[in-house]
Amino acid sequence: MSTAPLAGLRVLEFSHTIMGPCAGLVLADLGADVVKVEPAPAGDHTRRLPGFAAGFFATFNRNKRSIALDLKRPEGRQAAHRLAARADLVLENYGPGTMERLGCGWEDLQAVNPRLVYLALKGFLAGPYEHRPALDEVVQFQSGLAYMTGPPGRPLRAGASIIDILGAVFGVTAALAALRERDRTGEGQRISSALFESAVFLMGSHMAGLAATGEPPPPMPARRGAWGIYDAFETGEGGQLFVGVTSDQQWARFTEAFGLPELAADARLATNAQRAKERSWLIPALGEVFRRYDQAEVARRCEAAGISWAPVGKPADLFEDPHLLAGGGLLQTAISALGGGAMFGLPAVPLEFGEARQRAGLSRQPPRLGEHNGEVLAEAGFGAAEITALAATGVLAEASA
Repeated sequence: MSTAPLAGLRVLEFSHTIMGPCAGLVLADLGADVVKVEPAPAGDHTRRLPGFAAGFFATFNRNKRSIALDLKRPEGRQAAHRLAARADLVLENYGPGTMERLGCGWEDLQAVNPRLVYLALKGFLAGPYEHRPALDEVVQFQSGLAYMTGPPGRPLRAGASIIDILGAVFGVTAALAALRERDRTGEGQRISSALFESAVFLMGSHMAGLAATGEPPPPMPARRGAWGIYDAFETGEGGQLFVGVTSDQQWARFTEAFGLPELAADARLATNAQRAKERSWLIPALGEVFRRYDQAEVARRCEAAGISWAPVGKPADLFEDPHLLAGGGLLQTAISALGGGAMFGLPAVPLEFGEARQRAGLSRQPPRLGEHNGEVLAEAGFGAAEITALAATGVLAEASA
């Protein structure tokens, strides 16, 4: 963007895995100067995760600077305090009590900077559970999200770390609100977002439905659908498409596009409510219609009818998605797990700004561990001799891949 909305905002990020790094990512993508304070000597453990988690670090740490400090040593804590003295926002997502044990909790840092906003991203907000550790998958099961996602008797987590990411976005929302309040009062404050409460927020409509009807909501695969046609269908040649026909006007256009005058004239299907009651035979009948055509032809007819449809995609499809490529939705990012700086398009934050519909871009690749030790400390007033001494004693980890 020509003007980053959060330019000039100074952020210290003490975090690992997804929730904290994602909050820092959103702030960094919007122009904040985010300094990731990693534990020396090894750094954020997601740099080394195997398997499906091998891409975590690259996904959530672009546009940041890295400094590697040993906060278990007095010199490391003192350095962190000097950095916090000039920061606007600190965010952390370590386990309950960890930052306090390291001498970098809210009370420690507020004492050196009364204007500081301190965002604690936790498993739970205040209450009986607040001292428990938590994970995205844990709260998906605890909140009922896994129950609602899987078929009856088979609770399943969602196919992405949606609660980590939602909790991060709620945390950023709280941080921006607290910074706005600081503009009026001149004082900072501790704020918090949490995994469990974020997952519970997603259950709100199910809770309200239960209250309104007295009927417990069934898992989504077994739900009584509100729409007559709202399903994934197989097409000819092994394709799959999801098709949604959600109004009577759409039904008229759909039956015309697929040449189905007998269904259009069927009195049993005149309204969406009637079509929903006839799903037991209507959905198989439409399945036979879709199998007459290949996926591209079904898609063309759905598009012509102006109804909602989508291919049943996979993550690999997104690298070549024409909409993402045309709109700046993918940012060429170095995947450190591959070595050699191999670049792949990873998702930009899903926001646009201004009449030009500008997207937040990439100005820094995910940093090497301790890559910005010297410049960050120098900006905080450390002299060259101090920086050299911290490195020599291991309080400051040397920059590495």
